[in-house]
Amino acid sequence: MPMTAPLAGVRIVEFAGMGPGPFAAMLLADLGAEIIRIDRAGERPPSWAPNPALRGRRSIALDLKDARGTAIALDLVARADALIEGYRPGVMEKRGLGPEVCMGRQPALVYGRITGWGQTGPLAERAGHDLNYVALTGALHAIGRHGQPPAPPLNILGDYAGGGAYLALGLVAAILPARSTGKGQVVDAAMVDGAASLATTLHWMSRTGRWSEERGTNAFDSGDPFYDVYATADDRYISIAPIEPQFYSELRRVLGLDGPEWDRRSRADRPRQRAALQAIFRGKTRDEWERLFEGSDACFAPVLTPQEAPLHPHNVARGTFIGDGVQARPGPAPRLG
Repeated sequence: MPMTAPLAGVRIVEFAGMGPGPFAAMLLADLGAEIIRIDRAGERPPSWAPNPALRGRRSIALDLKDARGTAIALDLVARADALIEGYRPGVMEKRGLGPEVCMGRQPALVYGRITGWGQTGPLAERAGHDLNYVALTGALHAIGRHGQPPAPPLNILGDYAGGGAYLALGLVAAILPARSTGKGQVVDAAMVDGAASLATTLHWMSRTGRWSEERGTNAFDSGDPFYDVYATADDRYISIAPIEPQFYSELRRVLGLDGPEWDRRSRADRPRQRAALQAIFRGKTRDEWERLFEGSDACFAPVLTPQEAPLHPHNVARGTFIGDGVQARPGPAPRLG
């Protein structure tokens, strides 16, 4: 990483974990930070299939239940700008590596803690996973089709967006004043807080009557037939999302949708419009639709599988994915400079 990288010269000690902690460290490493990962002794990741989320750091395996391992960890922390840990509240304190001890060795240390429920609150000590945290924010209730139960949104919303990305932002925000004041602080990054923050607009729309709690009846939850995915003749899928009038007009032009029955302002027409669109898109393969929409502003994109995505011409041109075959993986984002 060149010394001109925005976080060059920042050193962060990462205590091994899963999901959001390593993701936050990956983001920071991609921006130039030096990451030293402390793996659990005897639990190093397999070398035959390295996890791309662990890129950009050196590692050392320590037994933190042993006094010697704890002493080495403290020595590393004493020379660091920040720390990342993702254990349940109190675990680091029991190991002699809590904030008071670590910041006693390094007063300017930013102590990053990532958990599902946060360091405080009635649920702080309880086990949980991404789906549980998102469920508590109101966001999960809004995800799904009409007449169907809420649909799990993978583990992206809680673990990675609401967790790891918010932790990385919090660490950078806290490192800036620590470098000028010499005083660090604890960053309490809770996935439930981050997921709730991501749903800010959803909550605003709900409280102002712009969002119905009945799933599948709103603009962005498949309630609008012109903001949805459709099956094609080869049992693959395409997506359309022409929200603005000019883009909707372009979609109608490409598909040849003429007549007043295509007025999208009438909710009563939505079932008939959806059925018609289903039949239309079933009439061609996904590749045929791609060619037909090429160069159009109709807000169209094919629904690609994880195997297909690295091969799409746009992703290839931008270098969105790096590596080939089994090693293909998303590259650093965002891009600076």
